[in-house]
Amino acid sequence: MNPGAGGTLTVIGLGPGDESLLTGSARRALDAAEDIVGYYPYVARVPERPGLTRHASDNRVEVDRARHALQLAAAGRRVAVVSGGDPGVFAMAAALFEAVEHGEPGWRDLAITVEPGITAMLAAAARLGAPLGGDFCALSLSDNLKPWPVVTARLEAVLRADLVVALYNPISSARPWQLGAALEIAAGIRAPETPVMFARAISRPDEVIRVTPLAEASSAPADMATVVIIGASTTRLIPREGRQPFVYTSRKVEAA
Repeated sequence: MNPGAGGTLTVIGLGPGDESLLTGSARRALDAAEDIVGYYPYVARVPERPGLTRHASDNRVEVDRARHALQLAAAGRRVAVVSGGDPGVFAMAAALFEAVEHGEPGWRDLAITVEPGITAMLAAAARLGAPLGGDFCALSLSDNLKPWPVVTARLEAVLRADLVVALYNPISSARPWQLGAALEIAAGIRAPETPVMFARAISRPDEVIRVTPLAEASSAPADMATVVIIGASTTRLIPREGRQPFVYTSRKVEAA
């Protein structure tokens, strides 16, 4: 391997789905790439063209995928690693740098950059109004990389801190119960009228948005393409006749 051979590696956020939400900088990096590396559905979002090789792999091999990308870059290739949304939010940027930390010493000298993207929670918030207008946090409900008790301890802490919570990876066929468990924890801490927002496939043709009170949230459908946002005590609904309400979280918090 020769890191000085002209190879580059760019980790790119493809945004939530619609091509218009891809940043110009990310688009230029994709256009310059010789190799695209990523999870199958994200690689499929990059059109084929002469001179481009696409390397698609399964969802649970992030570090192996990162090592492959680093090996290509070290061999002198211009490589793009793609993620949906932003690559630094529960995505490939962290896996890439984990591989750098524990991998070949020469990988640290590679030209590595990260191109940000619009996250699912930001795209959903924009559709809804401004539910992330106050303090908020993002939390993944997946226990693939951390124990479930850690997930629940963190969730309880941010709920008691009265932060808006954006839940990523809320449910899957392998763990269909975790979102229900998370909403049950929320119901023990937050008021029953607290707005809960379900935003699926934002900016894509099958986009669906639902806003429901916490007391009824357990019956709302969700899948891995859904981000769930649990409001805080300062989150407000503005009703609109025949249309989805505007949702916003006030920036003002009264002293306790």
